[in-house]
Amino acid sequence: MAQDKTNTTIKATDNLHTEVANQHEDMHVHPPVAFADIWQANQFLRLLIEHTPLVHSRVLSDLTQATIHLKFEQMQLGGSFKVRGATYKLSRLTEEQRKAGVITASAGNHAQGVAIAASQLQVPCTIVVPENAPLTKVTATQSFGAQVILSGATYDDAVQHALELQKASGAIYIPAFDDIDIVTGQATLGLEMLNELPEADTIVVPIGGGGLISGIALAARALKPSIRIIGVEAAGAASMRASLNAGKLQTLPAIATIADGIAIKRPGKITFPIIQQLVDDVVLVKDEEIIHAALLLMERHKILVEGAGAAGVAALLNGTIDLKNRRVLTPITGGNIDINLLGRFTEHGLVSASRYFAIHASLADRPGELANMLNIIAAMRVNIIDVHYQRVSSQIPFMQHEAVITVETRHRTQCDELLLSLRTAGYKVEEAQAIH
Repeated sequence: MAQDKTNTTIKATDNLHTEVANQHEDMHVHPPVAFADIWQANQFLRLLIEHTPLVHSRVLSDLTQATIHLKFEQMQLGGSFKVRGATYKLSRLTEEQRKAGVITASAGNHAQGVAIAASQLQVPCTIVVPENAPLTKVTATQSFGAQVILSGATYDDAVQHALELQKASGAIYIPAFDDIDIVTGQATLGLEMLNELPEADTIVVPIGGGGLISGIALAARALKPSIRIIGVEAAGAASMRASLNAGKLQTLPAIATIADGIAIKRPGKITFPIIQQLVDDVVLVKDEEIIHAALLLMERHKILVEGAGAAGVAALLNGTIDLKNRRVLTPITGGNIDINLLGRFTEHGLVSASRYFAIHASLADRPGELANMLNIIAAMRVNIIDVHYQRVSSQIPFMQHEAVITVETRHRTQCDELLLSLRTAGYKVEEAQAIH
C-alpha cells in the first residue's frame, strides 16, 4: 500500500478544489463526470496506490526548447496508470457483485490493474489476454492471483471471448477504458499532475481506447480551462484519429504497432465524445519514433518503458507539436516491456540511430587485407561488434572476397567519416544492413 500524501500536498489540492468551482461552471460542455467525483476518487485512491514522481527532463527540454516534466506512472503498482481506474471501479461494486467475481480483457496493463484491485478487495478475478500478449504482463497478472486465459490475436478478440465467458459465469465485466468509473479513476492522474505543476500549459497523453486522456482532460479542463491537451496514437493503430476525422466511431480493419498497450481497433463510445469536446488535437507517431523515445528514456533517465509508455515522448521529439517555450506535462504510462522483446527493441533502435553501423567491403584476395582494414577502423576508436567474411560465392568476382563488418558508432557523422577513411585508403566500401 502506498504511503499517504503529505499534509502540504493535501492542502494544495484542497486549494485547487476551491479555485476550480467557478471555472467548472464556465465550461462550454457538460462533462459526464463532475469534478467532485474526480476529487472523491482521488481521496480514495491516494490511500491505495503510489504517488508517482513528477520529474523535470533536462534532455527533453533542451531538445524541444520547452520545459518538459514527465510523470513516472511506470513506477505505479502493476507498472502502469491502469491500477487507478481498475481500483476505483471495483470499489464501486456492490457486495453481491464482488461475490460474483470480475472478468476483463486486456493487452496486459489493465489486466494487472484489475488483478491488483481484485486482490486488495478479495474479489475472484479472471483475465482474458491476446495470445501474443507480452509474457512479462501475463506472469505478473498471474502473480496477483488472477486466472489468466489466452485468446485471440488482438485485444478486440480477447474482449469478445471475455464477454462470452461473462455471460456464462455471471461475473461482472470490467471494461479497459469505456466506463465512467474507469475514466474517473484515470482522471486522478490529471488532478495529481496539475496539483504538482499548476503552471503547465500543455499536456501530451498517449491514446489507446481513450480512457486515460478522457479522464485527464476532464480533470485538466476543470482545473485550468485554457490548457492545451494533445493526444498521441501509434500510426499503425490510429482508430481515434480516424474516428475524429470521420466525426463518428470507426473500426480499423487491422492494426500493427509495437505499442501493444495502445493497439485498439475502435475507441470507446463513452471516451470518444469526451475527446471530441475536450482534446485539442490527436497526433500520430511511427514505431521508429517510439523506439527512439524509449531508448532515450532508458539511456538518459535510466527508466524501462514499454512502447505505449514512450508514445507521448515520441510526439514531443518528432516535431508535430509546437512546444517552444511551453510548460509541458507528459505521463510515462507504462513500463511493462517484455524482456524477450527488449534486446531486439534496443538493437533496432541503435541501428536506426546510427549507433550500430554496417560496412560492406569488397577485398582483394591477398594476405592481411582484412586485418589492414580492421586496423583502420580500430585506429578511429570504433568498436567492432561482428565480422562476416565470405570467401567463395558465384556472386563474388575471381580473386575478390567480401566482408560485412558491424561496428558501434556514436552518430551518423562518425559513420560517414569511417566510410571516407576507408575509401581514402583504397577500399571499396558501402553501407550495409547491420548484422546483430
